[in-house]
Amino acid sequence: MTSIPSSTYRLQIRAGFTLDDAAALVDYLADLGVGALYLSPLLSSTDGSDHGYDVTDPTTLDVPRGGEEGWARLVEAAHAAGLGLVLDIVPNHLGVAAPAENPAWWSVLAEGEASAYASWFDIEWANAPLRIPVLGDEVGPDELEVVAVDGGHEVRYHEHRFPVAAGTYREGDSVEDVLARQHYRLVGWRTAATELNYRRFFAVADLAGLRVEDEDVFEATHARVRQMVADGQLTGIRVDHPDGLVDPAQYFERLRALAPEAWLVAEKILEPGEELPDWPVEGTSGYDAMTEVNQVFVHPGQEEAFTTLYADLTGDRRTMHEAVLEGKRHVVDTLFGSELSRLARLVPDVPAEQVRAALGELAVRFDVYRSYLPDGAERLDAALEAAGGDAAVAETLARLSPRLHDPSDELARRFQQLSGAVMAKGTEDTAYYRQARFVALNEVGGNPDSFGLSPAEFHAAQQHRQERLPHSMTSLSTHDTKRGEDVRARLAVLSEVPYAWERFARHFLEHSGLPRDQVADRAFGYFLAQTLVGAGPIERERLHAYAEKAMREASASTSWGSPDETFERTVHTAVDRALDEPALADDLARLLSVVEQPGWSNALGQKLVQLTMPGVPDVYQGTELWEDSLVDPDNRRPVDFAARRALLAEDRPPVVDGSGAAKLRVVRETLRLRRERPELFGSYTPLTAEGPAADHLLAFDRGGATTCVTRLPLTLAEAGGWRGTTLEVGDVVDVLSGHEHSGTVAADDLFHTLPVALLVRR
Repeated sequence: MTSIPSSTYRLQIRAGFTLDDAAALVDYLADLGVGALYLSPLLSSTDGSDHGYDVTDPTTLDVPRGGEEGWARLVEAAHAAGLGLVLDIVPNHLGVAAPAENPAWWSVLAEGEASAYASWFDIEWANAPLRIPVLGDEVGPDELEVVAVDGGHEVRYHEHRFPVAAGTYREGDSVEDVLARQHYRLVGWRTAATELNYRRFFAVADLAGLRVEDEDVFEATHARVRQMVADGQLTGIRVDHPDGLVDPAQYFERLRALAPEAWLVAEKILEPGEELPDWPVEGTSGYDAMTEVNQVFVHPGQEEAFTTLYADLTGDRRTMHEAVLEGKRHVVDTLFGSELSRLARLVPDVPAEQVRAALGELAVRFDVYRSYLPDGAERLDAALEAAGGDAAVAETLARLSPRLHDPSDELARRFQQLSGAVMAKGTEDTAYYRQARFVALNEVGGNPDSFGLSPAEFHAAQQHRQERLPHSMTSLSTHDTKRGEDVRARLAVLSEVPYAWERFARHFLEHSGLPRDQVADRAFGYFLAQTLVGAGPIERERLHAYAEKAMREASASTSWGSPDETFERTVHTAVDRALDEPALADDLARLLSVVEQPGWSNALGQKLVQLTMPGVPDVYQGTELWEDSLVDPDNRRPVDFAARRALLAEDRPPVVDGSGAAKLRVVRETLRLRRERPELFGSYTPLTAEGPAADHLLAFDRGGATTCVTRLPLTLAEAGGWRGTTLEVGDVVDVLSGHEHSGTVAADDLFHTLPVALLVRR
């Protein structure tokens, strides 16, 4: 029988916050009501890695993160407190930025296809030698050198080290002579987009794809995890990026056999209308749930106003769908030439350029991450039809179609891996930074072309979730989200005040100093203005770091590969002007004062909904208080757990203020209730309020625990408040405020203390 945690709490384990630090938090997390600790990857990773997704040795635990001893101490502490442990694992790739830290990769570089580890990596050996994109645009005469080491020689390039195969160095050889005899070639870093012959994670050349479809590779790379399961240490496993695998279904079948009682969740992003494939897992890591929660706090009635305002101020009249197509074409043209060329080499009877053009357009037209042939063939058919607007492309795709439909054909397998990478890079990492109509919706797994959900639509989604995936993870913030949950809660308030938002946005765009003649620059300025409001009064250096990442990800007026110093300086000046110029700073402060309290209401509402909706709720580290994080690495900043521990012990009355104590109360009481009374959360029944403000009260009964939250609080206040709106609740107590209610209760009484209530039958 699968062991389902009542909830999880995500911890980012790194050298600055080790497994021993996590063990010291166990008493706090148990008191908070957490059911299981959910840990970022722990296997050995690149030295200095802050995230752990660049695993270098899957057979050992990372020493800087605490190693085997730290793991043993955390297991003991967690189990003694009755808490489970959920581990994030990375089956798709290994980190190869520092070859000497990765024994398998080092062996492959040294021995080539004869290496015992050659089968581990997805390398096109027929197109050898292996190409390593590490060299700068210009390489000086002394930058590359051959160095003698114990047992042989190495090639050095600045901090990079590479093996010299035995017998390939002779006295007096030049570096070029030695390199010409190796199983690899050092090439320019820019050629990663065009000339690589190993599969990458997305477009990251430092992460080399693994062939876990090979059962021996699966066993070798999962041996340490298997031991954890055999030792009874793991409650669950979260699987990173299964869409990168050749056959995700086969992978999950093997993982389920390895861990038959574990709670398994897949980091699978579902597009609107898409269902999770029939894998032996409990569900996803929660982006679909996040989208539903985000959208129900956005005012659907203001879509036209926001669309018109955005077009008027920026000149950008694209829908997000159109922006996504452009973003995907951009990454196909600039990032994925290596992958398209590899696909083209599988079709020697068609000119390579025709294959690259046709398959590139097909990837652009895929409306989900990928198919899982034979499942999802209808998505492939739809993409083929959509890509056929160009006659030459249509003709090539018609020739390739039989092979693209064949699950056993390497062309079909590799195309499925490519389409997911194009979707991720073109959408979340490009289009979501370019099209800025309302950035609260521009989130991983989001649906920005939809502007808000009605309560009825939200209820329908939750009833489906209860029937289909009742034990899927639900999330509001993750290490991958583009902005923290309470940043989105504050931005949602803007959907209620389009005129106040217009005043600031217009003023900012007129006085920011950003170019006025480029639509892309105006759109980014609009994006930046929303960020200033959503993040609120955070540290200046964090805003500058975010602005740099956002404008380079957009790849419109600057980029990671070719930064435009003039444009970037203009953007940084715009940030400073918003904070320093009196007129702009005053306008921003005035809008922030409008947003603050309804933003808190939204934050409490969406948190309670996420914690009580069908599924297993996750609390990302630190988000039990107000959350103002932006995209990574900002959302991996150290968390002040001492302050949270003190506030939890203080147990102050629930007052909504800047301390975040009200949110802590919501998290603590809800998690405790889910852990101690799981029978109260076994079904889903929508509840409907009566009265003129009924649509502002979102309520549902989970089988004994009833969630009630306020939505669109500013619109509600401007209309005169609840005005006699009521809800039938029975004989209940609100575990958040301690208030008792019976029968039909007025919304004013229900929300007298907090804008949310969690009711349990007395």
